[in-house]
Amino acid sequence: MQGLSYSGEAEGKRQNYYVFKGSEFFLVLSFSHSKQGAGNFNVVESDAVDYVYERFAGAKGVTTNEVVERGRRSRHIPNTLAALNIMYVLAATGCASIDTRRVGPKLFFNIKGKHA
Repeated sequence: MQGLSYSGEAEGKRQNYYVFKGSEFFLVLSFSHSKQGAGNFNVVESDAVDYVYERFAGAKGVTTNEVVERGRRSRHIPNTLAALNIMYVLAATGCASIDTRRVGPKLFFNIKGKHA
């Protein structure tokens, strides 16, 4: 965990997610609203973030279910929680944005296109 650097923040439906970059992974942190001093963290491999960005660059309205479906043959995306954390990393690092025009419980992400 040494040498982590702050990468940014992503605003979810109910809370904010703070993303830190390590040498080969990202750390996604969130804090509990109901329990003071409590929260959660998830480790996301950098390779998994790169994998999703490669496959979805330029796509609009992407859901975590779509990410899991398209990545099911890879080791990078075992479930929707992993996909959601990958999407939060992309949003926090500026490679994606959460589409706030859509309502309901599901999050939709717009992935930026690759730069040539």
